[in-house]
Amino acid sequence: MVSAHQSLPRVVVAAPASGHGKTTVATGLLAALRRRGLTVSPHKVGPDYIDPGYHALAAGRPGRNLDPFLVGADRIAPLLRHGASVPTPADIAVVEGVMGLHDGAVGRRDYASTAHVARLIEAPVLLVLDTTAQGRSAAALTLGMAAFDPAVRIGGVILNRVGSPRHETLLRDALAEVGVPVLGAVTRAAEVAAPARHLGLVPVAERAPESVAIVTALAELVEATVDLDAVLDLARTAPPLTTPAWDPVAAVGGPAGVERPRVALAGGPAFTFSYAETAELLTAAGADVVTVDPLRDPALPTGTRAVVI
Repeated sequence: MVSAHQSLPRVVVAAPASGHGKTTVATGLLAALRRRGLTVSPHKVGPDYIDPGYHALAAGRPGRNLDPFLVGADRIAPLLRHGASVPTPADIAVVEGVMGLHDGAVGRRDYASTAHVARLIEAPVLLVLDTTAQGRSAAALTLGMAAFDPAVRIGGVILNRVGSPRHETLLRDALAEVGVPVLGAVTRAAEVAAPARHLGLVPVAERAPESVAIVTALAELVEATVDLDAVLDLARTAPPLTTPAWDPVAAVGGPAGVERPRVALAGGPAFTFSYAETAELLTAAGADVVTVDPLRDPALPTGTRAVVI
């Protein structure tokens, strides 16, 4: 078990662009590693609420966001350490990227990009490649993604949507030429799909039984197609994080008084777009936080002083 004061094995799952299969691989990794008996800490770059729902289902603990645009770059490593320490210390952290590896805030170069977060948390990158209609060029693409920012270390590749054994061999040989190991290969026939919407995947809470089946299928897919031992070895190459973990009590200065006002926090299937840290900050400030489903609960809990929606 990794304590909050020791090195945290970690890996960032990235891609050259959206749609390459980051969520498939990240969620499958979380679930497969958990099935091995490891405690896994799930994270998502950016303000996304939907992917962390799948991550939470796979990992059995809250999916947390790492968003420099929202909280500032200096809080990213502390938030990672915090998320990996509660409710119990994690053995490994898996961070799913956003969009393409180097895509950041418009007009601010790579600020808040996956590459930016990978640098902030000093984590190796596992690059997911959609290899549809692509052969040796996959190696050139990988080499370009790595050379574009030498401070970002691409430690391995997952080949996605591989067409045939011959196609896989061609891809593996090409990537061997540029010195990037292939840690897995997922065929087009084997890929598991989750229903999408214009903003991304359909939230887990809206289709809970189907979501459980999808996460189970993703775990089995990754177990069958990805070298989990190699992923763990890659994650262990991340250096110790020297920055202290974020502390919600320190962030708000502790409770304001002895009274614990009851605060109702909206939850349930229609209210899943929230951050785990919100409840933690309210609790640290001295509130008695209770979750309420506005669509199902007939009334607020007795003594409610405030409602957060």
